[in-house]
Amino acid sequence: MNSLIIALSGAVIGAYFLYKATKRSPFWNIPGPKSNSFILGHVCELLQTQVGLVGSSRRLPLRTVITIQQTDFKWRENYGDVVRFKGSFGSDYLMISDPKALQRIFQTSGYRWRKTPQRREFSRLVAGKGLAWADGDVHKRQRKIMLPGFSAPEAKHLLPFFSSSAAALQLCSRWTDMLSASSEQCQVFNAADWLSRATLDAIGQAAFDYDFGATNNQDTELSKHYQSLMIKTFGTPSKTALLMLDLSRYIPLSVMEFLDNHNPRFSLIHRVNNLAHVTAKYLVDVKSGLLLEGKNKKDIMSLLARAVKANKEASQNPKLQLSDEELLAQMRVLLFAGHETSGTSLTFALFELVRNPALQTRLRKEIRNTERKVAERGDVEVTAQDLESMPFLNAVVKETLRFHPVAVHLFRVAVEDDVLPLMKPIVGTTGEILQEVVVPKGTRIVGSISAYNRHEDVFGSGEKAGVLKFILTSHNAFDRADAFTFNPDRWLNPGHIKNSVSLGVYANLATFSAGIRSCIGWRFAVLEMQAFLVELIKNFEFAATPALDGIRREPAFLMTPSIEGELDKGSQMPLKVAFAKRSDVDS
Repeated sequence: MNSLIIALSGAVIGAYFLYKATKRSPFWNIPGPKSNSFILGHVCELLQTQVGLVGSSRRLPLRTVITIQQTDFKWRENYGDVVRFKGSFGSDYLMISDPKALQRIFQTSGYRWRKTPQRREFSRLVAGKGLAWADGDVHKRQRKIMLPGFSAPEAKHLLPFFSSSAAALQLCSRWTDMLSASSEQCQVFNAADWLSRATLDAIGQAAFDYDFGATNNQDTELSKHYQSLMIKTFGTPSKTALLMLDLSRYIPLSVMEFLDNHNPRFSLIHRVNNLAHVTAKYLVDVKSGLLLEGKNKKDIMSLLARAVKANKEASQNPKLQLSDEELLAQMRVLLFAGHETSGTSLTFALFELVRNPALQTRLRKEIRNTERKVAERGDVEVTAQDLESMPFLNAVVKETLRFHPVAVHLFRVAVEDDVLPLMKPIVGTTGEILQEVVVPKGTRIVGSISAYNRHEDVFGSGEKAGVLKFILTSHNAFDRADAFTFNPDRWLNPGHIKNSVSLGVYANLATFSAGIRSCIGWRFAVLEMQAFLVELIKNFEFAATPALDGIRREPAFLMTPSIEGELDKGSQMPLKVAFAKRSDVDS
């Protein structure tokens, strides 16, 4: 009997997949690459290659460049801003980089496009059932309660936390001590590791008024386990893992949660979650006690605790409140997202300033000129207004967020029929010019942040890039494609950025997403980057090391830097660091 049931179940499943494979797709006229595997589709091609990369490797001959060039760029180059590609067993997906279509999906359609169950489960695994996991009415309630703690005025109150994390909380002083002890007053530091620790301390101070001591090598268990968490857990996924990830769309969310909770592969994440939960519970108890005593502080958690308290007093309806479990989950979201993404963004900012020493010198000069102005007016510390008044600093921040987005893909599913308008028409497989794309309920899309952020009609010179053709003819020829060049001056030249289609919450970038699911802490992330760069560039000079030729951008759920062939060593960005000479920029 059991064998009969198994055989019948297998036959039903096989018949279902055969039906899906032979049924005419609603996107039959949308161009896209041919798949070499019915079982895997393009899943590996999309999720196993490096992210945000166009170029060759020092350990590979130039002719193999396409194998390490991000799939998103290649597909967009060959097929346009809407690309049909295959998931497992013949299922259809759309990869989208068209500005108007992205605006419709993420910014103006409300909850018509939902985060896919697989991505929601990833968010739950990493940070619990907080804002990153929530959807629909639950998401709307959580976001409404949390928003007051993330307003522009509140963000400016946190500048001292970020500045002190980079300086007084030992990052600069630790490096100063280590450089002073060196005979050459120069050392190689793993910027990825140091900045991850420093930004964890920053979010501890700014969000919770709590010192993790990570920069000062106190090595609390939580801070130790956070280091390289993503690359150790999600780095270089196997074909089997990617197949199971894609097939999990057929599994109920509750079953997925059970399986992931008992999956040995996620043991490190479970350990981190337990530690983060204990830490969050302790901090909630402390903040609640201070509120009862009438002691108000300016950190995010205190602001959030007051908002939760006020919300409970104003409404007795539990559906309009944030539960204790949800409050703990929000803290875990802040802990993870508040340091992992910022640390990586800062790491790649330094990477680009090392590759372009003239930009580094120019930024240092602007920083010191601003410091002089601050001193002339009788102040000691720069303010948030001072940071905003530094055009080149802000151009470097924007260009880093454009060129090196930490999240490169946004996954969504349509919960009702929709029509996606296009800024740039695409040519269908029949030769028909398509001005819009009709999408039925259930359509799954991948919003390509990296492809949109390098869209020549938004961020480029307006000329066709032809990036792949350039690469195949000359090693550095892809620099001619303006949108594929790291160039902070694009933000300073009027008319260089085209704003005909508004997208996102910051600088028309997709980096912080858009609309109802945009990153709630984007102001804090920008302020943190500004403050850290001021402290670091003011005090130190950064130079390249030979290892930088082998830097990879690993697709580990979030983009993470590593060195080719050394994935087992975790996140790496080895930079040569020395004291900055004042005479270089004071003239």
